[in-house]
Amino acid sequence: MHAFRPRRPWLVAGVCGIALALGLGACSDSGDGAQDAPSTAATGAAASRYTTPLAGICPDRVVVQAAWWPEVDDGYLYQLLGPDPTIDKGRNRIVGKLGGTGVELEIRAGGPAVSFQPNSSLMAQDDDILAGVLALDESIQQSGSQPTVAVFAAYEKSPLAFIWGDPALNFTSIADIGRTDVTVLSSSSAAYKDVFTRQGLLKSSQIDSSYQGDPARFVAADGKIVQQAFITNEPYRLEHDVQAWGKPVKYLLLDKEYPVYMSVLSVRADKLAANRGCLDKLVPLFQQAQRDYLTDPGPTNKLLLHTVESLNTSGFGLSAGLVADGSAKQKSLGLIANGPDGVLGSFDTARVQKLIGQLTPVFEAQSTKPKAGLAPSDLVTNEFLDTSLSLG
Repeated sequence: MHAFRPRRPWLVAGVCGIALALGLGACSDSGDGAQDAPSTAATGAAASRYTTPLAGICPDRVVVQAAWWPEVDDGYLYQLLGPDPTIDKGRNRIVGKLGGTGVELEIRAGGPAVSFQPNSSLMAQDDDILAGVLALDESIQQSGSQPTVAVFAAYEKSPLAFIWGDPALNFTSIADIGRTDVTVLSSSSAAYKDVFTRQGLLKSSQIDSSYQGDPARFVAADGKIVQQAFITNEPYRLEHDVQAWGKPVKYLLLDKEYPVYMSVLSVRADKLAANRGCLDKLVPLFQQAQRDYLTDPGPTNKLLLHTVESLNTSGFGLSAGLVADGSAKQKSLGLIANGPDGVLGSFDTARVQKLIGQLTPVFEAQSTKPKAGLAPSDLVTNEFLDTSLSLG
């Protein structure tokens, strides 16, 4: 069992049939091959905005393994792409100049694009991957066999949420849900459900671990269940894209009870020392790009839309409304924010230690045990961050 990784709904077996039945209309198909992405304002500006020389310091092509198909979670990565990037549909990736740094950036789609292999495993198998997007619970679980070190926190607050549609329900904490008999629908790999049951916040009897990403169960239950979600994704889709629902949902962010760092940019632990010089120059560019993306996400969102439209995603799709809403929530809910030290992208080691304490007994009861004596310094580092970069 792997730690819960960023999921994106609407991509399951028979997704096109589900989408059509629920009124999504998001199915598409096309042939393989590479094609050029349009030179958007974002890619056009990157050459003059991100100019730290990286040639001879970083690999000629900086390869980043994303966690899913392109979405707003990856906005800062796409923000860095220079003019006229090339979309390689056959291999589910986009390649372009990394701003004006003198090297290239390759962003590889993950999840279904790589047969759902965990990024920690992909990084262990492929030396070309410099960095991968992980959730820190996966990093904790794999710390004994496939250790990684996170160098940039794309999200300060986790976008993980519970959603429900019954207006009579009003939950303000996980314990509120646990005091009822309302079904909690989650994926089988969601580590937080085991944390919550161990802590007595939820009852094992109310958890249904059969969620695979589609909205059919939520709709069939008339919203009278609690379902896992990303706040930047499912709520908008249910209200605007699922004709069988078509109304707002209520939500509860999980960050207070489960303060996991989602979408952290990590490097294989055994490659950290050899790439220190590169990371010292590269990580501040991620910080700068994240700040720029949060300030003006529109141009990069257009590139995200075009990239998804050009890949063979077997039914997964984005809409202009969805990415705009996701970007707005990143800002309004403080998902992208400075760390406690005032630095954009930094890690709070006390928070990491809390996660280690929450998750170690969960994973020890499963097939993959974390590293013995695991400490925050094994998992995260702030050493490559530019401490002068923050959100105003």
